[in-house]
Order: sequence, then structure tokens, then C-alpha cells
Amino acid sequence: MPSFKIFDVAGSGMSAQSVRLNTVASNLANADSISGDPSTVYKARHPIFEAVKSSLAQGGTSNGNAAVHVKGIMESQATPNARYEPGNPLANADGYVYAPNVNVVEEMVDMISASRAYQNNVEVMNTSKDLMMATLRLGQ
Repeated sequence: MPSFKIFDVAGSGMSAQSVRLNTVASNLANADSISGDPSTVYKARHPIFEAVKSSLAQGGTSNGNAAVHVKGIMESQATPNARYEPGNPLANADGYVYAPNVNVVEEMVDMISASRAYQNNVEVMNTSKDLMMATLRLGQ
């Protein structure tokens, strides 16, 4: 793998974790929203990642196409939480309102995990840059 491809790999990881952080932020922002209809209530969203492996070219060298891609964003299929609140203006005819299926604790854990993965990719880029600079200084 050429030396500069490490930046592409780490950059794709940072991009994927950024999407993950955005979906977590969206889930947390909508965690307290309610609706009178279970089909219109907010559904938690989660990114689906795809690892693109580097295939080996002739002679056993890598072509440098390793990366992480966001394959898509999946909406949760879990049923929304029904609460009996007959005084709520959004309640349906039976007096129920529906809340999203967002688990705030799980979302916070996911946010911390995504943040640390992003930080690790930044460290990979910084270490690679430092090593390349040290290599260039060898000739001085």
C-alpha cells in the first residue's frame, strides 16, 4: 500500500463516524417527540457500515482501496412506546400518544463509541504524518 493511502483509509473512517454521530444526534434530539399516530412517530435511525477490503493485485501488493463506507441509514422497526395521556392535545381517540423507540442510554454509549473511533482515526493520521516527516528529515 502506498504511504499516502493511510490517509484515505483513516479519512473514510472519520467520515463514517461523522455520519454515526449525526444519526445519534438526530435520535437524541427526537427522543422526547410524540405523535397521536404510531405510523408518524419518529423512528430511531442507525447507519450501516460496509468495510471495503483491499484486494491483492499481481505480485502480492495491495491496490490501496481499503475503506469504510456508509451503506445506508436504517430506521428501527421496533414498535413505538404508547402512553395513556387523554389530556394531551396530540392524543388519539383512545387517549394514547406514541413516543419514539429511542433508548437514550444506548444512544449516549453509541455517541461515546463513535467519538472515540473518530479520535482514533485522527491519531492514526497524525502519527502517519509525523512518521513521514521524520522520514523526510533523515536526509538532512
